[in-house]
Amino acid sequence: MTNEEENQQELLFKFSMYERQIRELQQQIEAIGRGIVEIKTLSMGLDELVGAKDKEIYAPMGKGIFVKAKLISEELNVDIGNGNLVKKSIPETKQLIEEQVKKLSQVKEELENNLEQLGNEITGMMNQQEHSHCGCKEDGECNCGHNHDDECECEKD
Repeated sequence: MTNEEENQQELLFKFSMYERQIRELQQQIEAIGRGIVEIKTLSMGLDELVGAKDKEIYAPMGKGIFVKAKLISEELNVDIGNGNLVKKSIPETKQLIEEQVKKLSQVKEELENNLEQLGNEITGMMNQQEHSHCGCKEDGECNCGHNHDDECECEKD
């Protein structure tokens, strides 16, 4: 196997790794996006409970199953982790949800930045590979003596 073939094989391996990382990041970003929509929907649902004491509602029992229930209080039991429940008012619960949305949005932004960084790394690798035949650098410097600010002159020769 020639040096050129080894370089091509290594490049293909790197691109496949980047592709896998990009897919994973995209899946995480989508999952976080769905989570944000879900808890924002929950927050809007809490608005419907304000002033609904002694009214009948449909309370979810599980996936697609609802039971008719009568609200005896506007006080909510909120899971704060490990099965621990605390009593919260609707406004307190909405504040908790807003904090969760803010945290999820920050994580989503970090993942999007990571995705952009991967894209930049791939672009850099492609630019480096594009001029590997002449030793050109991205900043326009070239071992072949041509100016490569716009397009590689070596490929025209």
